[in-house]
Amino acid sequence: MSPLVSTDELAQNPDWKIFDCRHDLANPGSGQVEYEKGHIKGALFAHLDRDLSAPLTGRNGRHPLPEMQDFIRFLEKSGVAPTDTVVCYDAGPGSYAARLWWMLRWVGHAQAAVLNGGFARWVAEGRPVTADAPLITGTKYKTKPERSRSVALATVERQLKRLALLDARAPARYRGEQEPIDPVAGRIPGAKNRFNSDNVNADGTFKSPEELKAAFQSVIGERKPSEIVHYCGSGVAACHNALAMEIAGLTGSRVYIGSWSEWSADPARPISRSV
Repeated sequence: MSPLVSTDELAQNPDWKIFDCRHDLANPGSGQVEYEKGHIKGALFAHLDRDLSAPLTGRNGRHPLPEMQDFIRFLEKSGVAPTDTVVCYDAGPGSYAARLWWMLRWVGHAQAAVLNGGFARWVAEGRPVTADAPLITGTKYKTKPERSRSVALATVERQLKRLALLDARAPARYRGEQEPIDPVAGRIPGAKNRFNSDNVNADGTFKSPEELKAAFQSVIGERKPSEIVHYCGSGVAACHNALAMEIAGLTGSRVYIGSWSEWSADPARPISRSV
């Protein structure tokens, strides 16, 4: 299916599984609070730290990828079957929803998409919300994982000079001029920059496939999509860039989930700055 669905499409398919992924890095509990105040009918809540990340060790990044079996248990507990169409949304632009979308693809769940414009667009259109939590029947989830979507730290270290790394952070963070979140400023050597916020319009909806394709190709040049490895601060915005490339028809890029927060945790790893 398309990696992006409209509010109309979601409203016309009440049997689709829905996940609310709203989150705030500065206030991690706020997403759950907002979900409990009101959400799209049928939506379950997926917490970035609890459900979509592994425990922190201090060296594995701020939002490390969980073990695949742990994520599958989350899907089973949430009542997701391999044949279900799953739609993810967040407050609007899709960065957090893209993380769940990418993880679903990672375990081989092809019928997954992000709601274009997210909860903000749904509400702006006057569509109904509810505070009622849906009833859940657990499942047994069997999958054919697509591990090739993920790139591990060891691979980045070993193939650093060959990988086509694409940094999704804001340009000032990419250049090493500022670092508001992680202890060390800079970037992984050789990386190019594509700020993920540039994937969306002012209203939080994604730009057209044609616009996205032209923008990404201006950065990656002649490199094939399968050669591109996205990263960011902690493996969230990177998934947004992977989603945007899929929307643009540039399929097959990969994500280094550990991202800058994992890479920079070891002072022995090289870093680059433009200042």
